[in-house]
Amino acid sequence: MFRASDAGAQTPFYRATPQELDGPPGSLIRSEPMAFAPAGAQAYRVLYRSVGMQGEPIAVSGVIVVPPGPAPAGGRPIVAWAHPTTGVVPHCAPSLAIFVFQQMAGLRRLIEQGAVVAATDYPGLGTVGPHPYLVGASEAQAVIDSVRAARTLPDVGDGNSFAVWGHSQGGQASLYTGLIANTYAPELRLVGVAAAAPATSLVTLMGDDFKSAGGKNLTAMTLWSWSRVYGAPIDHVVLPEAMPTIDRLSNECIESVFDILERRKTEKPLEQQFLSVPNIAAVQPWRSLAMRNSPGTLPPKIPLFLAQGTADNIVRPEVTRSYMQRQCAAGSKVSMMWVPGVGHGFIARDSADAAVAWMMDRFAGRPAPSDCGKSVADAAAVEAAQ
Repeated sequence: MFRASDAGAQTPFYRATPQELDGPPGSLIRSEPMAFAPAGAQAYRVLYRSVGMQGEPIAVSGVIVVPPGPAPAGGRPIVAWAHPTTGVVPHCAPSLAIFVFQQMAGLRRLIEQGAVVAATDYPGLGTVGPHPYLVGASEAQAVIDSVRAARTLPDVGDGNSFAVWGHSQGGQASLYTGLIANTYAPELRLVGVAAAAPATSLVTLMGDDFKSAGGKNLTAMTLWSWSRVYGAPIDHVVLPEAMPTIDRLSNECIESVFDILERRKTEKPLEQQFLSVPNIAAVQPWRSLAMRNSPGTLPPKIPLFLAQGTADNIVRPEVTRSYMQRQCAAGSKVSMMWVPGVGHGFIARDSADAAVAWMMDRFAGRPAPSDCGKSVADAAAVEAAQ
């Protein structure tokens, strides 16, 4: 069962007093050096100020990685890495993970290209929980404020350009960053949004995902989190016998493929007893919450890179293709990378080099390419590959 103590910050580093929360979003509360960053970089664990779901001041943690050497004239470009699902309670923060640097897709390449990487934990991971899981605006504010925090560290310089790059939950966070960046942080210049297998239509995701083991894991975490951060009545959609399993899943983290295998063992009882309704996404308030956290189309001036594996059974290829088509119809320039035979877990790894090259081109001011005219042909190719 969930315990009240699980909601507490992990160590004194992650705890902020009311006095420490007093300051503008994105300002740094504290930082400490971290060892083992790749390519000669300096990494910092950071705690910075952001904004909570009710507009209240909160602390958010994360990791910022700075390339070696002094910043060039004009400052360094900053890439915000938005991580995929790691869990919903404080001890699941990526900044606490043993393999934190390996989790950041494309990190080494970005450092070698001279980019700073700002990797938020999102609210409620590391810091006081629970984490507002798949809550788009909450994620995006934390992403943008991590960029603000990065600009205050040594050897970053005074540049104001950033890109955002994320996978799965982080893909949703990336898209929401594109939606709010101009109004939330007008002092920054977002040059592009890159997303691998992003969670776009949460209504579809919630309708699909209770059918597979991996999907049941994600559904359980969504229900658990939203019941706490929104007060949505979980007992209206979940069988009482399933609640102990959901509570156990909520307390487990995902750092590696081994964790996914462990969670599948925990999840087993949900294959027999889980939901009391055929489709959560058809029941209020869950449907409205899913729609509220499904990203709309980005402003056409923001170029978009999408990557999608054709063997993904968590975020189905046709869902990403549909989002691409809506973006194209809005007049955006969309680069669409289809990766044949790749599932949900490895799409960020397998598309990272292309995403990094695309982002560095945006920083360099090169014209954004677009695959919008190819969408019909690519759709046929995807169908054939499935």
